[in-house]
Amino acid sequence: MKKIKIGLLARIVLAIALGILIGSIAPESVVRLMATFNGLFGNFLGFVVPLIIIAFIAPGIAQLGKGSGKLLGLATFFAYGSTLVAGFLAFFVASVVLPKFISSSSGDSFENPEEFLATAFFKVDMPPAVGIMSALLLAFIFGIGMASTNSDILKKGFDEFNIIIEKVIANVIIPLLPVHIFGIFMNMTYGGQVAKILSVFAIVFVLIIALHFVMLLLQYSTAGALNNQNPFKLMKIMSPAYFTALGTQSSAATIPVTLEQARKTGASEKVTDFTVPLFATIHLSGSTITLVTCAIGVLLLNGQPVELKEIIPFIFMLGITMIAAPGVPGGAVMAAIGLLSSMLGFNETMIALMIALYLAQDSFGTATNVTGDGALALIVSRFARDKTSNHNSLES
Repeated sequence: MKKIKIGLLARIVLAIALGILIGSIAPESVVRLMATFNGLFGNFLGFVVPLIIIAFIAPGIAQLGKGSGKLLGLATFFAYGSTLVAGFLAFFVASVVLPKFISSSSGDSFENPEEFLATAFFKVDMPPAVGIMSALLLAFIFGIGMASTNSDILKKGFDEFNIIIEKVIANVIIPLLPVHIFGIFMNMTYGGQVAKILSVFAIVFVLIIALHFVMLLLQYSTAGALNNQNPFKLMKIMSPAYFTALGTQSSAATIPVTLEQARKTGASEKVTDFTVPLFATIHLSGSTITLVTCAIGVLLLNGQPVELKEIIPFIFMLGITMIAAPGVPGGAVMAAIGLLSSMLGFNETMIALMIALYLAQDSFGTATNVTGDGALALIVSRFARDKTSNHNSLES
C-alpha cells in the first residue's frame, strides 16, 4: 500500500476545520488540555526563535560576501528595494482596506482574545538564551565579520548550526504546527470567537492575492520599460515558474525552472546564473506582502492601532530578516516571529493566528517570490550591461 502524504496546507486546513468542529462540542477539560499543549509549544517556539535568527541570518550575510562584487551589490540592492516596496505597498493598501471590514465586524468585540480562551492546566517557562534584539545584533556581527575575514572555520560552524536548527524546524516545529493551530481554533470556538476570525481570514486572503499580482505587475512593468519589452509577455514567459512554486512551496526547489524561464526573457545568461539562485534566498517580496498584510489584520482583530512609526522599522527589519527564511514551508513566518513579538507586541495567540494566516497561502507567496526573481534578473542585467558599456567606452 502506498503511504498517502498530506501537504502542510492541507494539514493546516484540516486542523482549522477539526478545531472548529471539536471546539463546539468538547468539554472544558479537553479544551484546557489543548491549551496546556499550546502553552508548552508557544514557549518552546519563543525559545527557538532567537536561535533561528542567529542560525540563518549570520551565515546568510556571510554568504553575501562571496561572488562577483559589483553584480552582487546590484542584485542585493534591487532585491532589498523590491522587498521594501512590497512591504510598504502592503501596509498602505491593507491599512486603508482592512479597517473597513475588520473594525466594523470584529474589532469592537475582540479587543483581547485572551479573555475568551480557556486556561492551561500548568505552564513551563522556557526563557530564551538571548533576547530577540540581542540575537539580531549577534547575527549581524558574526555575519559581517565572517564576510570580511573569510573565516572558513567559523563559517563551517555556523553552517552546521544552521543545519541543526533547520532540522528542528522541519522535524519538530512544522509537524506540530497543525496541532498548535488545532488547539488555538478549538479554544477560539469554545470562546465563541471563531466566526469573527474566519471572516478576517477570507478578507485578508483575497487582499494578499490581489497585492501579489499588483507587485508582479510593478516589477515586470519596470523590467519591461528598462528593456523595451511587453511586461505581460514577460509574465507569461515566467508563468511556469509561478505554477511550479505553487506546487513545491519552495523557492529553492523551483530554481531550475526559474533559471530556464529567466533566460528566455532576454536577460544575460551570466546574470541569471548568478542572480536567480541568490534571489531565491534574499528576495521574498511575496512573503513580505503576506507577512505585513497578515500582521495588520491580526493587529486590527486584536483591537490595536496600526501606526506608521511602528510599521516602518518593522518593514525595514523584515527585509533583512527574510534572508533568514529557511528552505522549508513557512520558513519566512518562522524567521519573522521575533520581529512580530519584539516590534509589534504580538502575544502567543496573535502569533498562532499569524502563523495560520500565513501558512494558508504560503504557496502563493512563494510563487510571487520566484516569479519576481525573473523581473529582477532582467533589471540587474540591464544595469550590469550599462556599467560594462560605460567601462568599455572609457577604456577606448
